Amino acid sequence: MSGPGGPGPGGAKLDINRAGVAELEGALSGIGRRRARGIVRKREELKGFTCLDDLLHVKGITTRILELNSQRMTCRRRPGPEGAPRASPAQPGDSGDSRVPAAQAVAEEEEDEEEEEAPGPWESERPGKGSPGSGAEPDASGGRGVQEPPSSAGEQEEEEEEEEEEEEEGSCCSEEGEDSSNVYLYYTLGERWIDYLQRTGDRGLLRHLRPKMKRKSENGPDGRALSPGKKLCKGSEYGRTLGPCTPSPTTTFGDLRNAKAGQARRRRIPSVAPPPELQDWLRTFQRWSGPEKLLALDELIDRCEPAQIKYMMQVIEPQFQRDFISLLPKELALYVLSFLEPRDLLRAAQTCRYWRVLAEDNLLWREKCREEGIEEPLHLRKRRLLSPGFMYSPWKFAFLRQHRIDMNWRSGELRPPKVLKGHDDHVITCLQFCGNRIVSGSDDNTLKVWSAVTGECVQTLVGHTGGVWSSQMRDSIVISGSTDRTLKVWNADSGECVHTLYGHTSTVRCMHLHGNRVVSGSRDATLRLWDIETGQCLHVLMGHVAAVRCVQYDGNKVVSGAYDYTVKVWDPESESCTHTLQGHTNRVYSLQFDGTHIVSGSLDTSIRVWDVESGNCLHTLMGHQSLTSGMELRDNILVSGNADSTVKIWDIKTGQCLQTLQGPSKHQSAVTCLQFSSKFVVTSSDDGTVKLWDLKTGEFVRNLVALESGGSGGVVWRIRASNTKLVCAVGSRNGTEETKLLVLDFDVDLK
Repeated sequence: MSGPGGPGPGGAKLDINRAGVAELEGALSGIGRRRARGIVRKREELKGFTCLDDLLHVKGITTRILELNSQRMTCRRRPGPEGAPRASPAQPGDSGDSRVPAAQAVAEEEEDEEEEEAPGPWESERPGKGSPGSGAEPDASGGRGVQEPPSSAGEQEEEEEEEEEEEEEGSCCSEEGEDSSNVYLYYTLGERWIDYLQRTGDRGLLRHLRPKMKRKSENGPDGRALSPGKKLCKGSEYGRTLGPCTPSPTTTFGDLRNAKAGQARRRRIPSVAPPPELQDWLRTFQRWSGPEKLLALDELIDRCEPAQIKYMMQVIEPQFQRDFISLLPKELALYVLSFLEPRDLLRAAQTCRYWRVLAEDNLLWREKCREEGIEEPLHLRKRRLLSPGFMYSPWKFAFLRQHRIDMNWRSGELRPPKVLKGHDDHVITCLQFCGNRIVSGSDDNTLKVWSAVTGECVQTLVGHTGGVWSSQMRDSIVISGSTDRTLKVWNADSGECVHTLYGHTSTVRCMHLHGNRVVSGSRDATLRLWDIETGQCLHVLMGHVAAVRCVQYDGNKVVSGAYDYTVKVWDPESESCTHTLQGHTNRVYSLQFDGTHIVSGSLDTSIRVWDVESGNCLHTLMGHQSLTSGMELRDNILVSGNADSTVKIWDIKTGQCLQTLQGPSKHQSAVTCLQFSSKFVVTSSDDGTVKLWDLKTGEFVRNLVALESGGSGGVVWRIRASNTKLVCAVGSRNGTEETKLLVLDFDVDLK
């Protein structure tokens, strides 16, 4: 028979102030011999426990173990040296000191009353209940129910080996896995399933009953999936066939429901009197073995109506739901949440207060922003200083702001655009847009500098004697090329012409700026490299036999396309042509160069992808029916616009056409210009429209601009877009549409 503190029939709880090592080890889940001895040592050190929470001072005892055993333990104050019973709750007005708080004393008294209602053979041994031992002195074991004889040297060695084995088990097995309950449940991130341990009727053996579901990894002793490559420790009983097990109290589903009574009240069927045969039926069910109970439940479920099954699900499912995120260390919880999409992360923030704190983590949102290519705006730093007490994530704010901007592009109300007029009825031949500055060049021999915010013309750059056909801009520096065979370098702030670059003998048709150097291509079949700081011509590249139509420069190599059907790669420092790329059968009109690949578009309807080092043609992209008038390349994605009114999206690494932007809403005339971002493609056309497309799906989103004169002469010549603004140069060839710039704003209100 166990000592005075041991558990026994009738539902009595184990008194942690009286139970011995063997009782603690045998009756409590997750308590091995090492932890049981630790409890006894700590009890002697503290001169007795005052509440169950004192067990947390014992090495190896966690809150999880307390939760598992909360219904099996109690903490009664040990009698003092004079043998007095434990102190009763202090009455209001009592001035005496008491080590036991009043609330705890009341709770202990209520526990005693509950145990009195279910007396058992242990009742006569409880102190303070009129038993002969109620006032006796504690035994020499320090309050343990059974005094252990001194152990011999051999026994001590065995105990040390047992402790070492338990430490090994503790290193790979969680306390939850040591639970002696019949049912174990665990979840994985990818799927949810339950592992049953059922006690058989013969020899007290345990056997596994698992649903026939595919498991992705080996499982640990507590039923949770082990990390890849992790094995069970040597000596772990869970890795072998389970042998005879020490009888222990069986945890029923009712115990689980009662344990959660503080979180949610137990469901009751209102206004229904229990049938008189109910108790007999329940007692019969309790007498059956495990397999017989399962058979009875299976038959019972078959006879239930759907509404009754639904009720059972509502009762059972909440008991098996666990907030695993809150149980993980913060670092691991954030790692798990990092796999969520931003939309799901925002929903998770609405779950509870702790999830909200995790979902507001600044580093978590920084990674989401980096995935979208978003950089933290400067105004967020200012706002952080203005409100230091407000716990919000600046990166989350940046992400949400960008999301609202994207939604404005996709479906927001199109506000009336700013209209910028100034070139009369002339054609706008080139357009640059950077920050809040717009620069337009025209065949009226001038360039105009506009404010994208106010729509005002800030400067008119006058000096060319012929039409302006090409331009580049960086910050406040503007470079322009004209039919007067010169290039000019301008200061956009003052409108002053800083340098006039002479050398070409025909129209300067194209140019490309990199750093302080610009490369210009002319109809005189030459290219020139200039220093815009000094205005000097550094190098002249000669080799084409027809007009140079397009040029690209990355600071190291120059790539040019010409009307002689070739593409040339140049080393500007030595003024030598390293490769002549032959393959096109008509004029080359457009180029893209990323330092590794060259993409050329020609009037022969083909697009060719070249390797810049070897000069080999990697892919020939076929599909367009006419001149490729414009292209843009980012990473491995190429978007091309063609005079056949279609736009295509390509993967230059595979040479595959990913999408063709066409259908009922496609352009009705030649595509004049295009630009794309990580989500959208914006295209303009001779039909007087600007269209928005989805980059990934190729679906038409909507018209951003539709001129009333479209189809009868109205044209959109050029477009330039930033994250929040779109600038369109529009006009006509027959006078039906006035020449102007339209500025559309998709920014969000930051107030």
